[in-house]
Amino acid sequence: MSSRPILLATDFSSASRPALRQALEMARAERAPILLAHVVEPPVPLAPDGFVLPQTYDDMAMAVRRGAEERMRRLVARVRGAGLRARGVLLEGAPHEAIVRAARSHRARRIVVGTHGRRGFRRLFLGSVAARVVASSPCPVLVVPASGRG
Repeated sequence: MSSRPILLATDFSSASRPALRQALEMARAERAPILLAHVVEPPVPLAPDGFVLPQTYDDMAMAVRRGAEERMRRLVARVRGAGLRARGVLLEGAPHEAIVRAARSHRARRIVVGTHGRRGFRRLFLGSVAARVVASSPCPVLVVPASGRG
């Protein structure tokens, strides 16, 4: 991508849809490409003792990655179908760190990220990827709540 992209961080959930709409509007207005970024998180084995054979874990991890690749292909096609330049990247690592690293390496003009809108104990316990991205981003960040108001 020749011009500086708008990085849309997505987890492919319905909470990401309002952020996608905002990113599309901005990209149209600014004639900017969109860089769709998804952090592939390692699978969590559901075995009662937490132990799975290495080959089984590798198979699970590959299935998660293949699923993310397919969802990313569909999302990139959707954005391109809307007449915008787009490409997708799959990232690894702690979500907020991977998103900020991608923004730096691709010289993003801004990051658009959705939030699930968790409050209270759930937010304290789970943390907020969006809040952590805001705290360490090299560029402006637009946080779009799942409700779409923002």
